[in-house]
Amino acid sequence: MQLIFDLIKYQGNIPLPSPMYAFIYYFCQVMGLIFCLMYFHQTIYIIVGSFKHFKFKGTNYNKHKYGIVISARNESKVIANLINSIKASDYPQDLLKIFVIADNCTDNTAQICRDMGCIVFERFNKEKVGKGYALNFLFTKLHTEPEFADIIPEAYIVLDADNVIKPDFITEMNKAYDSGYEMATSYRNSKNMGKNWISAGYGYWFMHEARHLNNSRMMLNSSCAISGTGFLVSSKVVKEYDNWNFFMLTEDIQCSTEYALSGRKVAYVSTAELYDEQPETFRQAWRQRERWAKGFYQVFGKNGGKLLKGSFKNFACWDILTTIFPALIITMLMLIVMPICAVISLFMGEFYTAWYAIESVLWSFGSLGILMLIIGATIAITEWKKIKTSNWKKILYIFTLPIFMFTYIPIAIAALFKKVEWKPITHTANVSIEELETK
Repeated sequence: MQLIFDLIKYQGNIPLPSPMYAFIYYFCQVMGLIFCLMYFHQTIYIIVGSFKHFKFKGTNYNKHKYGIVISARNESKVIANLINSIKASDYPQDLLKIFVIADNCTDNTAQICRDMGCIVFERFNKEKVGKGYALNFLFTKLHTEPEFADIIPEAYIVLDADNVIKPDFITEMNKAYDSGYEMATSYRNSKNMGKNWISAGYGYWFMHEARHLNNSRMMLNSSCAISGTGFLVSSKVVKEYDNWNFFMLTEDIQCSTEYALSGRKVAYVSTAELYDEQPETFRQAWRQRERWAKGFYQVFGKNGGKLLKGSFKNFACWDILTTIFPALIITMLMLIVMPICAVISLFMGEFYTAWYAIESVLWSFGSLGILMLIIGATIAITEWKKIKTSNWKKILYIFTLPIFMFTYIPIAIAALFKKVEWKPITHTANVSIEELETK
């Protein structure tokens, strides 16, 4: 209808729309339709998740034995706070074992953990680098060496060294495991939300994933996705996957993909809350998100076809597929195709068509910006009390979230063509759970 309207409109002095104009119009319509088809369900998620938290019902849960797994590389500045928060947990300590992988450490991380009563495994391998390799190293030792046979837990809770957990974190995660879920994820808050727009961008997005995505998935009886840290996995599942045979740059989404393809469901525990430290410099943020983008491409390349096929039987497969095939790819297509169309139109003397191509890009960016503002505002409203910063910053970061998300575009483009390797992120936020809870 719009094209017909344009044909009538331009009957005057302005030339009729050319084939190039029609191509631009229909290309934009197709890209918009694909975007809506792929992400309409997330709009439903935001609406559903904004009004209610999913909670496990009942109080009579059996207590199970857990291994708390911490992968650490030169984390001497922060890891003691995590261990202290675990020991301050309201969960029976005799049912917990803390396992630490001191992965290629050159500081005294291993000794700190030993002094605090942890079971420490030191790993030195400069070729196979990354969290997936570290977890596989630990799980292989525990499950294959006879000396550890008596201490193998029923399930593991995987944390990062920079985390701290709330006192009831393990108790709440136990509800999911005792309810029959062999994999579960938690609510991810941020230690340093108020530091700057970069740490806030991370923090707001992780809250969005927890409250508006995983929470809604749980309420709609779909499968959730684990996200790097704060997740539970049974010993049985670990063994099934060859002691964590996930070595891509985003081993968490690789695991979530394989689990969705198996037809099983990852649970979300809204009441299990941890605090995570976010990057504060653009250099660190670029490096980390470049790894994430490359990891998404890797998982899509390996499992994209399987997920598409599985989507006809299992909605969770479609959900994961739209996660690893991000909207940024559509945006990149717009950024590539529209400027080419604009240049060709200029050479052809079709100045209005060239402007239409540019206008289409600006409209797309404007629409995405408004969408990010809506998401930011929704997060601020629903999670207001959980955001650990001043009230004026909570409002400010609604408006910086679109900027943070737009910086993903050059990162995703770079990751598409560049060889990306896993590199550690430095953590320095030496904050205890008691300090965070009093803010």
